[in-house]
Amino acid sequence: MDVSIWAWVGFVAVVLALLAIDLGVFHRKAHAVSIREAAIWSAVWIALSLLFNLWVYYTGGPTAGLNFLAGYLIEKSLSVDNIFVFVLLFSYFRVPAQYQHRVLFWGVIGALVMRGVMILLGAALIERFGWIIYIFGAFLLITGLRMAFHKESEEEIHPEGNPLVRLVRRFIPLTNQMHGEHFFVREGGRLFATPLFVVLLIVESTDLIFAVDSIPAIFGITTDPFIVFTSNVCAILGLRALYFLLAGVMDTFHYLRLGLAVVLSFVGVKMLTPLFTGWFMDGHGYHIPTTVSLAVIVLILVTAIVASLIRSRRIAARQPAAESADAGKPAEISR
Repeated sequence: MDVSIWAWVGFVAVVLALLAIDLGVFHRKAHAVSIREAAIWSAVWIALSLLFNLWVYYTGGPTAGLNFLAGYLIEKSLSVDNIFVFVLLFSYFRVPAQYQHRVLFWGVIGALVMRGVMILLGAALIERFGWIIYIFGAFLLITGLRMAFHKESEEEIHPEGNPLVRLVRRFIPLTNQMHGEHFFVREGGRLFATPLFVVLLIVESTDLIFAVDSIPAIFGITTDPFIVFTSNVCAILGLRALYFLLAGVMDTFHYLRLGLAVVLSFVGVKMLTPLFTGWFMDGHGYHIPTTVSLAVIVLILVTAIVASLIRSRRIAARQPAAESADAGKPAEISR
């Protein structure tokens, strides 16, 4: 898209205004986010993203609109993987429900800054070294295959091994208990970081790790910096509401990670297709159209979700039968 600097400034200004309203009005007082509230906010963020998508469509044309939608779906689906980590993280540190939104809010602020820098850097590298897109494609293909064949096990959180946490420990002492919603407190004239700040650091470092996968994935759809950045931001803005909506039912989506692995692999193949087809087409490689990419991505995600729900329903149906069978067995008499 041929957009002016004012489009960038306007988009960032609207995002900052929305975040200020979110924290300063609706979440001014710390409280546990209910399922109903999370569903409403999820609908709001999705609606705003689709409205912006319409603006991109009418301003930049159908191709730009489809690219934004495909990029948004990829980033939105990949952000679900973050939720698995957030659930483990908040459980490990026993973060009260009323303070989780505050951690995720400031985590989103940091993620926006980090991803903005990474996107601008990636766009500059692709513009200067066009062949780097094939490296991104190979990286995504390998990542997708590793994710697909990786056996899920009980993940653990090791905050003491996080380099950011170790760096903070060198300069700021840490308290052993929570102090409400505060990240820092003063005790005896000294500044201390609370466990809530440690959680925030791990959230930020986790997003940085996930961004290494997700940003190359969206460059597989388009190399337009404006579309890459805005679709990323729109997906991240709804991450907090999505967490509170899905945190309690993440175990239901048995095949979601496999679906995300297939999406990453597909995008990697899409990025490598021009390279390999160019050998047989006199240097003019075949580019998979955005419409085809969008259809494939939607099909993969829908299939993974439907298959997960079917499996969950079957497991739930077997449990009452097993419980009734156990109830019918005579109790053992101890001697």
